[in-house]
This record gives sequence, structure tokens and C-alpha cells, in this order.
Amino acid sequence: QVQLVESGGALVQAGGSLRLSCAASGRTFSNYVMGWFRQAPGKEREFVATISLSGGSTLYADSVKGRFTISRDNAKNTVYLQMNSLRPEDTAVYYCAARPYTIATKGTDFRSWGQGTQVTVSS
Repeated sequence: QVQLVESGGALVQAGGSLRLSCAASGRTFSNYVMGWFRQAPGKEREFVATISLSGGSTLYADSVKGRFTISRDNAKNTVYLQMNSLRPEDTAVYYCAARPYTIATKGTDFRSWGQGTQVTVSS
């Protein structure tokens, strides 16, 4: 399994920006599709974005499309989530996740998970 550690969560005003990072260790990072998910209080975990091994393919949830950008740096074993135009409804714990080789959007398809980082957007 790959070990994942997220960082970058914070309290931010609506309309602001944040960049989340997820550092991976323990396995060959470039062999893993990476994803970001989030879970708000009282709600189920939901898919946010995913990126292919090389970074050439990305998928986004409709709710974040055009505002969030997922990227990866395989030399640094890190995946990022740039979040712009944040809204109060983006408030959640954000988790990064990894799965081998093939892109996916369901949380149950991902084997490794980080501990999460809190993002709070105030109105």
C-alpha cells in the first residue's frame, strides 16, 4: 500500500482559494492513479477529482468543474488540488486516495487513503 498525507486545509472566505497537497510514500507513485474525495458533516463521502498516472487525463465532479484543478508531480510524489472560487458548500474534510493503474471515480475502487485535511469556507 502507498501511504498518503494531506496538507493545506484551512479556513477561507467564500470566493477565496486554497491548494491542497498529498504526499505519497512507500510505493512507486507513478504507478498509482490519484483521487481527491470529500466528506461534509452528515453527508456521504463524494468524489471530487481524479488524475491518471502521467497526469494526462483528469475527471471532475460536476460541482467543482471549472473551479478545481487536480495535478501531480511524479518527481515529488505529490498530488495537488487547486481550489478556486470556493463556496460554503465546499466545506468538508478532503481526502486523497490512490489506486493502481486505472482511473476511477468511486471511493470503493481506491485502496489507500490519507487521514484527511479540513477545509472550511465561510460565507
